[in-house]
Amino acid sequence: MEHATPIWRLVLYCIAVIALVGGITAVSYVLGQRHTSKATIQPFESGIVTVGYARFCLPVKFYFVAMFFVIFDLETVFIFAWAVAFRDVGWVGYIDMLVFVGVLI
Repeated sequence: MEHATPIWRLVLYCIAVIALVGGITAVSYVLGQRHTSKATIQPFESGIVTVGYARFCLPVKFYFVAMFFVIFDLETVFIFAWAVAFRDVGWVGYIDMLVFVGVLI
């Protein structure tokens, strides 16, 4: 094995990352404040006092709009990438894009 990749670098990197995360967590635990009060356990939203119950049901129409937004947002990314490479992909790319848009329709 003349061209073996030195895996020790990856192992050393993983050990260094684990040691760094462990060290930061330990220092945070030692130096961090520990206090419990009524204000500590309440949610804080940018200084606005919460009003009402946060767990309410949204209508199904909201979820449909959200899903369609994500789908068509991704579609525009693919179509834009195709438009940038239009001359390179030729007719095969054009037919592929027609199939892609046809499936979405």
